[in-house]
Amino acid sequence: MANKPSIPKGTRDFGPQEMARRNYIFDTIRQVYQLYGFQQIETPAMETLQTLMGKYGEEGDKLLFKVLNSGDFLTKVSDEELQERNALHLAARLCEKGLRYDLTVPFARYVVMHREELQLPFKRYQMQPVWRADRPQKGRYREFWQFDGDIVGSDSLLNEVELMQIVDTVFQRFGVRVQIKINNRKILSGIAEVIGAADRIVDITVAIDKLDKIGIDNVNQELREDGLTEEQIQKLQPIILLEGTNDEKLATIAEVLNDSETGLKGVEELRFILSSLGAGSGSAAASLKNELQLDLTLARGLNYYTGAIFEVKALDVEIGSITGGGRYDNLTGIFGMPGISGVGISFGVDRIYDVLNQLDAYPKDATNGTRLLFINFGQQETAYCLPVAARARQAGIRTEVFPDAAKMKKQMAYANAKQIPFVALAGENEISQGRLTLKNMATGEQQLLTPEELIQAVKNLGC
Repeated sequence: MANKPSIPKGTRDFGPQEMARRNYIFDTIRQVYQLYGFQQIETPAMETLQTLMGKYGEEGDKLLFKVLNSGDFLTKVSDEELQERNALHLAARLCEKGLRYDLTVPFARYVVMHREELQLPFKRYQMQPVWRADRPQKGRYREFWQFDGDIVGSDSLLNEVELMQIVDTVFQRFGVRVQIKINNRKILSGIAEVIGAADRIVDITVAIDKLDKIGIDNVNQELREDGLTEEQIQKLQPIILLEGTNDEKLATIAEVLNDSETGLKGVEELRFILSSLGAGSGSAAASLKNELQLDLTLARGLNYYTGAIFEVKALDVEIGSITGGGRYDNLTGIFGMPGISGVGISFGVDRIYDVLNQLDAYPKDATNGTRLLFINFGQQETAYCLPVAARARQAGIRTEVFPDAAKMKKQMAYANAKQIPFVALAGENEISQGRLTLKNMATGEQQLLTPEELIQAVKNLGC
């Protein structure tokens, strides 16, 4: 007996019902992006490793899926190299391409390659799958979709304000309560500077970013292992565990960073964003519906963030971050184009899908399939029904005609299995009167109607 086929761990199949739900997610986010003037692009699934490597930090590089060169990929590899079994060295020799890890680095590459065609500031959204060679677990997959929005070519903090409004609007439309967390990498750099560990900024941010997962004691232990002194670790404690309102936190951190020009610039940037969104002192003209909270433990370990950083958590479901992003002023400089500032967000579509499933938060019409099924009694009856089915589709009603003249029980079972709410029947009696019988599958009610009346009846109950 042949082995049953399987799919790789960390990947999933999606059936019709699941795709209807996912398309609701895609369509909702797409519509919000378009409201703010964003335009869609796509990039290849594969990028050169030269494009990808070194952009995500050492941990990120390890999670890149690498693609073997075409043809005889061992041609340029000596026996000695094979016997050394140095995985990193062999990968560099055998692979020139990799699957994209996210959509931001490919977008930066796109901007550099197409700069002459772009009108700056350029606002793009992109909806495609990405791949990470991570350990699969709940809410974490090896293949998953991201839905990114980025603005490049502008230093204005109004871009950060706009992205927070987009996040807020998207989750309002989903009916999901979220908390939007915000911080600034300049503040984190300032903290490292004032405690005398400026050269340890990456180690510090990677460690404190794990606070929610591993707790303060384990964070401190990781900092010790990274080479921080006990005095430096103690100076970090009140900063990591800072409490109060956004304004109170900003006031406290401004005092701590009084001697750090970089840190104070980060404070002022956050103060502007929070004030503009009604989440701090000042005008609340652009007030958000969801909570926007300053969280100094938010670090986001990716190396390319340079200013504001964001993360979104669902309040009613236990799951990791469902949206994140930040400003990455220096990213295009890596590809030979300095001076192009960018800021972006990424919606984790697969995690949002899991959240909406757990909350059963899909609107009814988002997952509806066929609304009207015409029963097939034979060639003559089908010839009578086909023009009516065509008119129903023209009226926007999702309509099927059963393809085979099967037993009525089988056709009705098909309608029930697909949760089709209306069934139309046209036998000899109906045809002689120029009418059809419309059956409401939920109530069992039947009506003898003209084609026009049938179409209107289905439309009145939602198509």
